[in-house]
This record gives sequence, structure tokens and C-alpha cells, in this order.
Amino acid sequence: MKVRAGIAALVTIAVLAGCASHLPVHRIDALTRFSAVRTMGAEKYATPELASLQQAIAEGDALMQSGKYELADSYYLLAIRKSEVVERSIAREREHEREMQVQSENERLARERQKALEELKRELAEKEKEEKKRTERAPQPVRDKEKEKEVRSFPLYHTVKRGESLPQIAAQPDVYGDAALWPLLYRANRDQIRDPGRIWPGQVLRIPRNISRDDLAEARRYAQERPAP
Repeated sequence: MKVRAGIAALVTIAVLAGCASHLPVHRIDALTRFSAVRTMGAEKYATPELASLQQAIAEGDALMQSGKYELADSYYLLAIRKSEVVERSIAREREHEREMQVQSENERLARERQKALEELKRELAEKEKEEKKRTERAPQPVRDKEKEKEVRSFPLYHTVKRGESLPQIAAQPDVYGDAALWPLLYRANRDQIRDPGRIWPGQVLRIPRNISRDDLAEARRYAQERPAP
């Protein structure tokens, strides 16, 4: 009896082992990958691909229940390949989402900068408008002082650049704005200019500012009598 019982047990184990050898071997891997891509956000970033992956697993399970293990395994392998597609889709959509966030942030910063610039322009315009009104309302002596401030704001020296002449320097808006006034520069810098037609790059010329009407008239007369240097 013991011998027969032992033989029966061996037969049962052999049958079970034979059945197990035909069970799908890729189902666990497919289910693991399915769970992983869901955790990665597949439902948000790759909904159609996730549905296709889930369908492949469901078809594999149906075939396994019917005892068609090899065919079921082919669907589990298909599910594994689909999971790789889902992973790529998730990565692609996440990158696109990140780019859109960066673009949105850049646009927001640009709007803020533009708003700040417009606000600054508005404030400057208001200040200029108020200053103009204040000057117009001020008595004449105050206006004269304002003009003196404007004169003092002009440079008192000019560094000669290559190719410049005294008339060209005198004609510059921040000097005199009149080429005919070059004699003023010549006379103020006689210590370093012997010939008004010869000045050198790097020379620092004084620019007279407290000039009378007689000085202006004399400078123009001098410029008319002599050829421009």
C-alpha cells in the first residue's frame, strides 16, 4: 500500500510539474511593468497607450484561463513591448510639459518687465510735466538759474579723437553746436595748440563756458577771416 501511495504521489507531482512548465512565464513581468508605468503617470501622460497595454494583458489572461498558455504568453510579451512605448510617451510628454512651463514663466517675466518699463516711462513723463509747469510758473531769476544749471551740465573738457578738427569739435551738440565757434577752443588751449589745423588724438581740450556775446561775435569774425583748419 505504501508503495502504491508513493507512486501515486510521484505521478501527481509529475503532472503538476508538466502543467507548470506550460504556464505563461511573462505574465508577472507584464503586470509589474503595467504597475510601474501607472506609477510614472501613464494615466495622465499616455492614456491611449496605457489602455492598449491593459487590453493586451486582459487578452493574455483570457487565453490563460482557456488553457492556451503559449498564445497567452505572446500577449504578455506584447504588453511588455507596449509598456516600453508607454514609458517613451511619458518621457516625451513630461519634457513637453516642462518646456511649456518654462515658456509660460518666460512670458510672465516679460510681461512684468514690460509693465515695469511702462510704469517707469509714465513716472518720468509725469515728473517732466511737473518740472515744466514749475519752471513756467517760476519768476525770471529762477528761470535764469535753471538755464545756468543746464550750461553747467555740459562737459568742460573734450578728448580729441582720431580725425577730429576744431570746427568739428565746436559743432558737436554738447560743445557749442556751431562749427564757427572753433576759435574759442583754439584760444582756450593755446598752451597746447600752436597751429589750429594740427590737433592730436588724446589731447584734452578745455571748453570755455562763461562766454559773453562779444566773445561769440569775435570768434565768428575770426573764423570768417581765416580758413577753417
